Amino acid sequence: MKKLLLAVIFALASVSASAQTTTAVAESAASTSANQAAYRINAGDDIEVYVWGEERLQRQIRVLPDGTFSFPLVGRIEAAGKLPYEIETVVSKGLENQYRGQVPQVTVSVTTPSGLQFSVMGRVNAPGSFTPGRYVNLLEALSLAGGPSQFADLDGISIVRKTPNGLTTIRANLGGLFKRTGAADAVSKRAIPNIQSGDTVIVP
Repeated sequence: MKKLLLAVIFALASVSASAQTTTAVAESAASTSANQAAYRINAGDDIEVYVWGEERLQRQIRVLPDGTFSFPLVGRIEAAGKLPYEIETVVSKGLENQYRGQVPQVTVSVTTPSGLQFSVMGRVNAPGSFTPGRYVNLLEALSLAGGPSQFADLDGISIVRKTPNGLTTIRANLGGLFKRTGAADAVSKRAIPNIQSGDTVIVP
């Protein structure tokens, strides 16, 4: 009887632990998704435009320096600053007069974000401009710049960002991440900002 009771307790504990783990994973995934900003297309990005069932309308395209690209039967498309789904809508609308029925599904994806460029200046070991070819957050941007120098104020980092309404400044506090103790808590308590093309990171 005692062995059976222990077995039941062990089974219940296992189920509870499994449920807690599943919940934690789901919450972590949701948090990560919420912290990731949608990627807007930049000049210099490589994108793929795929019209389902139409091989003649499948293209690998590099967005031109002026932020545009040309697509068959549609013409010149303004791409810079737009989300991929917005380009899908433009292409679909441009193809409407080519079909009697519904336009085939259009998919636009960024294959290489080569146009993602930013600068890091101030108290870092290797300031400059960077084109990582991938998405990065602020911590990764500092790493690309050689990391903070000895006297850097990591509690006063500024990200200067270009917006349609002008420049805006985003404050960031990463001081806790570089301490010997409390780094794990610092990661969990604050979101690390994502870097957008054209950002200038200033480390005082």
